[in-house]
Amino acid sequence: MPRQPNSSNQTRNLLEAFLSHAGDWRYGYDLSKETGLKSGTLYPILMRLEAQGLLETRWAEPTAPGRPRRHLYRLTVSGIAVARSARRETEARAAASRPRPVLEGAS
Repeated sequence: MPRQPNSSNQTRNLLEAFLSHAGDWRYGYDLSKETGLKSGTLYPILMRLEAQGLLETRWAEPTAPGRPRRHLYRLTVSGIAVARSARRETEARAAASRPRPVLEGAS
């Protein structure tokens, strides 16, 4: 059975980071620090999410002379919906894995 798209822990963590600041433009470096993802993992996920239409990107002009332009990312409306869905799935999985209390007198 093939894996669902965007279901890896790394992708869900990245989507959660975006969702925690929904609507804000984010730098890859800041996302890496927040999620703990290394660039070799982070940037392929960002490119895949952009290709799926879940992220939009733009270039930011340098803040100081001699500095390069930087790429910025933010969730699209579709991306917000997918991120919220991923959050609900993660919460449901966590709730299902919690031990249930034993009721006294139940046999």
